[in-house]
Amino acid sequence: MGATELILIRHGESAGNVAATRASREGAQRIEIEWRDPDVPLSPDGESQAEAVGRWFAGLPADERPDAVWCSPYLRARQTAELAGLPGIAGQMRIDERLRDRELGVLDLLTSAGVAARYPEEAERRSWLGKFVYRPPGGESWADVALRLRSVFRDLDEESDGKRVAVVCHDAVIMLIRYICERFSEQELLDTAAANSVRNGSVTRLVRPSGTGPWEVHTFNSVLHLQDSGAPVTEHAGDEHDIHPR
Repeated sequence: MGATELILIRHGESAGNVAATRASREGAQRIEIEWRDPDVPLSPDGESQAEAVGRWFAGLPADERPDAVWCSPYLRARQTAELAGLPGIAGQMRIDERLRDRELGVLDLLTSAGVAARYPEEAERRSWLGKFVYRPPGGESWADVALRLRSVFRDLDEESDGKRVAVVCHDAVIMLIRYICERFSEQELLDTAAANSVRNGSVTRLVRPSGTGPWEVHTFNSVLHLQDSGAPVTEHAGDEHDIHPR
């Protein structure tokens, strides 16, 4: 057997999310922020969301709480897990670099307007290839992220035999975990991504009671726990529009 349930939590709203949305709304080319991407902290709303996630976990019956927690090394994910009390609920937290956010290479901190102005050939390539295949110089495509995530599941199954596992990570990582676990085609993945933005502090649950074979989605992108706690619901999907290949 392997793991029987994955509880995927997107980190709470980050200062980077706020800055990126502001830059896009103002038509700016560059996102102004003082931290490296791994060091970007939660915003005050993100902290409230993480605390709401913790209240939701604490209210679950004992037999529905996670037995283990895996987390991206990025600060916004670690803060979410810690404010939610996940290490206390599920025991020691495993930090795994394979759960980090997608690397954007030379396009990091640029809005779509900035990419079009400074790297017009890359903007054209991105539009032509679509989000799954396009790899920015020095960065990763979604396919690259999926490749590193596949090895996570080998280790996770070995260490979490028959267990429920909470995974605190990023929106693209959650989409690509669904791609791997539910055995999506590229078209199915991109259609899902085009129709849905993974919200901050949301919960997605994948289950396979047998501990083997494909997974089924039980809950996707739920923020009911935020609404019940009075925490803000925020949606920061970025400003990329080239999801499907042109």
